[in-house]
Amino acid sequence: MTGHISDADAYRDDRAHVFHSWSAQRALDPVVVTGGLGSTFWDAAGTRYLDFSSQLVNLNLGHQHPRVVAAIQEQAGLLCTVAPSFANPARSEAARLIAEVAPGDLSHVFFTNGGTEANEHAVKMARLTTGRHKILAAYRSYHGATTGSITLTGDPRRWANEPAMPGVVRFFGPYPYRSSFHADSPEQETQRALQHLEEVFMFEGPGTIAAVVLETVVGTNGILVPPPGYLAGVRELCDRHGALLICDEVMSGFGRCGEWFAVDRWGVVPDLITFAKGVNSGYVPLGGVVLGDKVYDTFAERPFPGGLTYSGHPLACAAAVATIEVMRDERIPERVKDLGERVVGPRLEKLRDRHPSVGEVRGLGLFWAIELVRDRDTREMLVPYNASGAAAKPMADVVAACKARGVWPFTHFNRLHVVPPLVVTEEELLQGIDAIDDALDAADAHVA
Repeated sequence: MTGHISDADAYRDDRAHVFHSWSAQRALDPVVVTGGLGSTFWDAAGTRYLDFSSQLVNLNLGHQHPRVVAAIQEQAGLLCTVAPSFANPARSEAARLIAEVAPGDLSHVFFTNGGTEANEHAVKMARLTTGRHKILAAYRSYHGATTGSITLTGDPRRWANEPAMPGVVRFFGPYPYRSSFHADSPEQETQRALQHLEEVFMFEGPGTIAAVVLETVVGTNGILVPPPGYLAGVRELCDRHGALLICDEVMSGFGRCGEWFAVDRWGVVPDLITFAKGVNSGYVPLGGVVLGDKVYDTFAERPFPGGLTYSGHPLACAAAVATIEVMRDERIPERVKDLGERVVGPRLEKLRDRHPSVGEVRGLGLFWAIELVRDRDTREMLVPYNASGAAAKPMADVVAACKARGVWPFTHFNRLHVVPPLVVTEEELLQGIDAIDDALDAADAHVA
């Protein structure tokens, strides 16, 4: 039993046998986490941290939510697993509940083990539905680590994995703070970004493009909220050219942005939504694709050539049922929207006013980014793009300052993300932002 292994043994065995993702193995010094509750977790020494990263932005209901834990325990006592070809109450109910909160006619669910597999299968569905091959994907994006998903990904994690899946063409999405289109307003950013995407369609051949895939709100690569009209414009472009729209909501879905799905904020209905993470707070691996009749009908009479041994795993689906029921009962999306508008946004704007290293704050719900700069006028990043080693030290100093104040942060490049569990109390939220406020003195020291 793992409970009989000492913390020292856990660390020793990790360093001897665990191969960690996205890491140089010998440089690692992992914290041994021994417990968590709500928005807090603690290490082997008893040091407690406010989990302002929600682990990997998946712990939407926090650590050890009693109703989710009980649902997993109950399902384990009934039936731990069953092949995906069978019907099962946990799987069926999870699919129904997801369909009930999905927009438009998206009423069918294909289950996967996580977000990367969801994106892989969504691309396969789009290609087979349209009979086309090309997929348009944004530069500032992350869609997963498997062969197809890492090709869709725009950030540097793709580089070492190339060449990979053929047929992916890149475009620039909107980013008003660092506009690739020299826009001077969100409205102009929308107009120019859509014009750019339309030109990509034209130069690639509209009849060759199966789908546009994008994160509804870009996650790890900046928490980039689409400016007004952008998503509706992409939807119109796809409709006009016969392409499908795939919205990746692996991070932004299930309450994170103050809506069940982030697309709800703009009233846009994609052809496919990919999800994972928050659907069951990550307690048991689960992801999937929500699809409407257009895609469903493609495979009504012909087999879909895809599948997974653990598709719709009963333990994972039981956790999803409990998670969605808690979110409904406790009105989590509404609560998150209120906290974002009333607490997080105003407090981060005040923080920006106090710190010359803060270039911009942006976000929705409990999904925010603090963009750090050396110079507000030139918008020079606090650390260079994809910095490592000594070049990344200014951000490392900010991270260390946060941890010293009892907050475990989520950072990427020159940004500090505010992404706590959706059950965070208002007191904890303010405590965490105050700790970040203090920690940003380390960034201010590098301002020109």
